[in-house]
Amino acid sequence: MVLARRLLNLKESGTLKAMAKAKELQSMGVNVIQLDVGEPDFPTPENIVRAAKTALDSGYTHYTPSPGIPELREAIALKLREENRLNVSRDNIVVTPGSKQAIFYAVMALVDEGDEVIIPTPAWPSYMEIVTVAGGRAREVPSTTDFSVNTEGIKEAINERTKLIIINSPNNPTGYVMSEKEVSELADIVADHDVFVLSDEIYEKLVYERQHISIGSLPGMDEKTITINGFSKAYAMTGWRLGYVAAPKPIASAINKLQQHSASCPSSFAQKAALEALKPETPVRPMVEEFRRRRDFICGALEKLHFFRFSKPLGAFYVFPDISATNMKSGKFCDLLLEKAGVSTTPGEDFGGYDSHIRISYANSMENLMEAVSRIERVLESLP
Repeated sequence: MVLARRLLNLKESGTLKAMAKAKELQSMGVNVIQLDVGEPDFPTPENIVRAAKTALDSGYTHYTPSPGIPELREAIALKLREENRLNVSRDNIVVTPGSKQAIFYAVMALVDEGDEVIIPTPAWPSYMEIVTVAGGRAREVPSTTDFSVNTEGIKEAINERTKLIIINSPNNPTGYVMSEKEVSELADIVADHDVFVLSDEIYEKLVYERQHISIGSLPGMDEKTITINGFSKAYAMTGWRLGYVAAPKPIASAINKLQQHSASCPSSFAQKAALEALKPETPVRPMVEEFRRRRDFICGALEKLHFFRFSKPLGAFYVFPDISATNMKSGKFCDLLLEKAGVSTTPGEDFGGYDSHIRISYANSMENLMEAVSRIERVLESLP
């Protein structure tokens, strides 16, 4: 085998694989409604687009400092201080080509061969695979039945090899938002052990119930927390590939070194657009309210179909229903929906072995959601 050993156990991205299947059918002329994709279907706000055009027209098309332009790092630090109550300055910030890259850098900076990383599941599949690439071992801790964090399970999973805990709230794929009590309990666990926590907060503005709380804002957590965020979800900027990490200065410095020797720097004109995105006039609230409306519709519709059991998502734009009543595993059921209904969803198996669940994204128009539910209903009616 010519491939490096680190790649031998690496799995394909289940979410991107589902999307690729749908795109292939669409290229053949099949009408596929995509409920697999994890991106807002809204256009990037016009003020952000204008800022990028202005940057391009002014010739802002060259390398920038590796950790990002100073004014953007300053604006991000201000945002984190005011909105998230994090004790950070621009020296704690590294701007990256997407938040996934920020997570990759953070794990590579912290995790050595043989280290363990605790990941509460269901969880975004890339967490596990990034840990694998770093040479670490992912210790998956299943959540409770309502998808709340299993803090007792996390306590039991910690040992002398544990280096990091990865959390994601609002959660992909469940839409669960951690409560203040859960965040506090997790902070206590981190404080009692020599571990760090990586908090993926990319969906922080897409919250319908509860309030998002950054674990790094709790007493004593600023030196033990790596906060990940970005512009993809809240500002419909998935293709712009811009994220950021806020970390203790030694970790931020290490992450910057990784970026220097990989991506070099984030896209120049996209950083100018991101600077504009952080301004108060950027219209985020209308998108959030539309997602809330779609969530309420899809949850009500799935409830009426009787084949699905689920916890109503409190944030993000996913619902993660149990499909046990279909007597099918997640992969087979997703294939059935794609082939017979032209509806693309994502198998739950990819999110930590939840083979009796599927992920449905409601980041699609209300018209398409209504049609998708109608198609799904017809498939369910045909089941023996």
